[in-house]
Amino acid sequence: MELIELLQQAVQWGGSDIFIVPGAPVTVKVASQMKPIGDRLSPDNSEKLVQSMYELAHRDFQLLYREGDDDFSFAILNVSRFRCNAYRQRGTTAAICRIVNFELPDPKSMHIPQLVMDLAAMRSGMILVTGPAGSGKSTTLACILDRINSERHAHIVTIEDPIEYLHRHKQSLVSQREVPNDAATFSRALRAALRQAPDVIMLGEMRDLDTIRTAITAAETGHLLLSSLHTIGAAKTVDRIIDTFSAEQQAQIRVQLSMVLKAVVSQRLVPTVNGGRTPVFEVMTVNAAIQNMIRDGRTHQIDNVIYGGSDKTMLSMDSELARLVREKTITRETAILFAANPDILAKRI
Repeated sequence: MELIELLQQAVQWGGSDIFIVPGAPVTVKVASQMKPIGDRLSPDNSEKLVQSMYELAHRDFQLLYREGDDDFSFAILNVSRFRCNAYRQRGTTAAICRIVNFELPDPKSMHIPQLVMDLAAMRSGMILVTGPAGSGKSTTLACILDRINSERHAHIVTIEDPIEYLHRHKQSLVSQREVPNDAATFSRALRAALRQAPDVIMLGEMRDLDTIRTAITAAETGHLLLSSLHTIGAAKTVDRIIDTFSAEQQAQIRVQLSMVLKAVVSQRLVPTVNGGRTPVFEVMTVNAAIQNMIRDGRTHQIDNVIYGGSDKTMLSMDSELARLVREKTITRETAILFAANPDILAKRI
C-alpha cells in the first residue's frame, strides 16, 4: 500500500495518529483503539514510507540521519495536514504522524469552555496551555488565536515546530514562522518577533531556559504571549518555569512571573463511555491572591484557590470530571483515575 493510500485510510477512519514502526503493521489510533493496516513492515518498507513523507514535505531526508529525529509537517490536497516526528530506533527508521484538519476546529465541537475562549480578550501578559502530549494543547491555542484574528485588528506572530493550523488573515494579520525552516531556533525567532511590531505572539512550546526568559520579557513589554508546556496543573506549571532558572535567579523570576502570568489552562483527554475521548479542563486566572503565592513561593496553595470554587474565573478539573460523570459522558472509575484529589472526588460523586 502506498503512503498516500495509507494516510487516506487513516483519515477515513477518523484516526488521530498514524504509527509507522518496523516489525508491526502501519497502525492508526482511532479514539482509544489501535487499528492495523496491512502486513508487518520490514525495515526497508518502513524507511520507504518515511522517505515518501519527506518528499511530500519537500524536506532533506538526510536531516533524519544527521540528527536521529526530526519534526516536520506536510499536506495532501483534499485529505488533511499531517504533523510528523520521524526518528531512528534500533538502526531502523520510524515515524508517528498526527492528523490535523485543514479547517480550524470549532471550539464548541471540541468542548472548549467559554471561560477558555474568553482569554482571547486579554491584551497583554502570558497565557499558558498545558497538558500531556496529545491532549489538544495546539488545538486550544489555535482556537484562541482564531478568536483574536476574527475580533481584533492586530499583528499575530506564531512560532511553531512544525506549523499545524494555517491561519488566514481576517481582522488581523498573521505571520506564521516555522522552526527550523524559517528560523534557526525558537529563542532566535522570538527575539526577532519583538522587532516585528507584534500585538500577539504564539510560541508553540517553551522548550528551554533562553526561550522562557525571552518569553517573560516579551510579556513584560506589553505583548500578549501564548505558549504551551508539557505539565499538568497550574501549580506544577509555575514550578516548572521557576525551576528552569538557577537558584540565585529564582526569586527575581517569581516576581516577574507573578506580574506577567495571566492564566494557565490545563487539559487532558479522558475516555468516554462510548469509546471516544473528551477533553477536561482546569483554568487558573491570576488574581491578587495567586500573584502573592507565586511571588512568595507558596505555589502549593494555588490548588486550594482553584478548587475552592468561589472565584467564577476559575475552573477545577475535578469539578469538570464530576460534571461529566453526572452527564453520563464518562464513568465514575474514569473520573477517579484522572482526578487530582481522587478521595475527595469519590465522595462528591
